[in-house]
Amino acid sequence: MSLSAIQQYHRIQTSIHSVSLRIGRKPDVLLLPVSKTQSIEAIKAFYDLGFRDFGESRVQELLKKRDELPSDIRWHFIGHLQSNKARQIAPFIEWIHSIDSIETALELSRRAKQDRRIINILAEVNISAEPQKNGVEPEDALSLVESIQKECTNLSLRGLMGMASEEEDIERTRPQFRKLRELRDTIRERHPELTSFTELSMGMSNDFEIAIEEGATIVRIGSALFGERE
Repeated sequence: MSLSAIQQYHRIQTSIHSVSLRIGRKPDVLLLPVSKTQSIEAIKAFYDLGFRDFGESRVQELLKKRDELPSDIRWHFIGHLQSNKARQIAPFIEWIHSIDSIETALELSRRAKQDRRIINILAEVNISAEPQKNGVEPEDALSLVESIQKECTNLSLRGLMGMASEEEDIERTRPQFRKLRELRDTIRERHPELTSFTELSMGMSNDFEIAIEEGATIVRIGSALFGERE
């Protein structure tokens, strides 16, 4: 790992702590390295620093890396998951951040049941209102959560995920993150039995500080840790 990468890691951790303390919350945000397209060596360097959670968005790339990296890594799938790919990752995946249909959830739950596993999932919401983005519309999130809760016995609903729009003025992302937090809180009020529905996966390299200010519990960081992709 280069010195600059170590410096970036410490800079991000310092930012997470300072933002959390400034707004009066514990600095208990999970810094999730987004390792898609990164080399085995680059991932191993962060593993050696103590990271055990990594995020990938392509099934085939994830399968290859899983075979070549330590077995105690907790893999998070953050890309769009097609139902026909669920069987390939259900035996080992710990978290899926991007469930946006009951069909995919049902297939994943069925596969998890075959493997006698419970998989942590987040429902993905299109908070930016951009048609090219995945995720359910905010007004449909409650219905999706209720369907998953009722029909998917081997999935553990842990919260919501959202991706803000790219803005020159990153303050413009704040209402989007706030919307996701308010949506999570509304769902929790409606369904107090969902005691583990606490997570908000939101914020990336350019906007994670604002996401934390608005309640993020997981920030997905790629380029700010690994450097810009070629």
